[in-house]
Amino acid sequence: MKVAFLTGSLSRQAGGFFPILQRLSAEITDQAWDVEAFGVNDPDYEVDRVGWRCSHTTVCQALGPHRLQYAPTMGRELTRFDPELVHLHGLWMGVSAVNHRWHTKTGRPYLISAHGMLDRWAVGHQRWKKRLVGWLYENRNLRDAACLHGLSVQEVEDYRRYGLRNPVAVIPNGVDLPAEGAITQPPPWQGTILDGARVLLFLGRLHAKKGLLELLEGWRRSGAGRRDWRLMVAGWDDGGHQAALAHAITEKQLSGEVRLLGPQFGDAKAACLAHAHAFILPSHSEGLPVAVLEAWAHRLPAILTPACNLPSGFAQDAAIRIATEPDAIAEGLETLFAMSDAARAEMGQRGRKLVETSFSWPAITEQMIATYRWMLQGGAPPACVVV
Repeated sequence: MKVAFLTGSLSRQAGGFFPILQRLSAEITDQAWDVEAFGVNDPDYEVDRVGWRCSHTTVCQALGPHRLQYAPTMGRELTRFDPELVHLHGLWMGVSAVNHRWHTKTGRPYLISAHGMLDRWAVGHQRWKKRLVGWLYENRNLRDAACLHGLSVQEVEDYRRYGLRNPVAVIPNGVDLPAEGAITQPPPWQGTILDGARVLLFLGRLHAKKGLLELLEGWRRSGAGRRDWRLMVAGWDDGGHQAALAHAITEKQLSGEVRLLGPQFGDAKAACLAHAHAFILPSHSEGLPVAVLEAWAHRLPAILTPACNLPSGFAQDAAIRIATEPDAIAEGLETLFAMSDAARAEMGQRGRKLVETSFSWPAITEQMIATYRWMLQGGAPPACVVV
């Protein structure tokens, strides 16, 4: 069977769900499906195309501003591939209009993975633009989907709050477990911080929704630097937020305690995770953040907000719960710092166990393929689908 993965970017510019798209498409290809991934061309595609292991990838040139991610030739490419089903990843982009035109022309079904883009914070951010895009094409695109994909029960609620009544397949993201002792590369902060200092790592997109400005203020209030902890912020700039962070670091006199590492991919990212002592994501809005799963896979204790949509982390005592306000972040930091090394290691081990039992790729692939087959063949929905 043939399925098309459709998204705005097939490179790291897709953000946190880029590695998920790569791995999921590869897993489905390994199950004898013909999977072709379609996206809009960007400067990082040539570097990142080697990581795709699906049947084929196709990039199309954007028409107009690249942020609109509209490529009219993508429709012709979809017709050429002639898939039985399309799996659309992400919202609020021109690719959604291409997808809906394909559906109108062929009558064939499609699945939408919003990846957290319909939660309260995300819908409220740049609200007027999303209302316009919704009116132009996105609302029709969402309503006509044969099925929606939710990363968590919370995302089902997000779909319903938006007024959607489509069936929803609740299937989490997955992550690979790192091989023991395989990481030999030093971290990017080696030689630039005091020997013996512990590292708290943020890894992700530099965007206002991640709560990084609040984290810097919480860090200042907690006096973390006086406790021999350092904050390493790894990620790529989205919309100029890095400049705001750099200004805040200088203004709060945190230059000796906080570093902006820039984007970290591949072995460099793995080195960050392998050499950090804890992980933090004080986010206002997420689907299901892969960075947290990667941190747990590396046995890192985590500090998270409920917006990360990983309640099992709190239930299994693999994470410290915080709110997004600076005082709440400071309190969470102080809790982490007060723990013994052994207690932090035990928390990290619980996170590793959670990844092993709940976020493995074989189970995720099986559920996704069952959802595809149900969309194409009908019958009783699989257990993961909420009708």
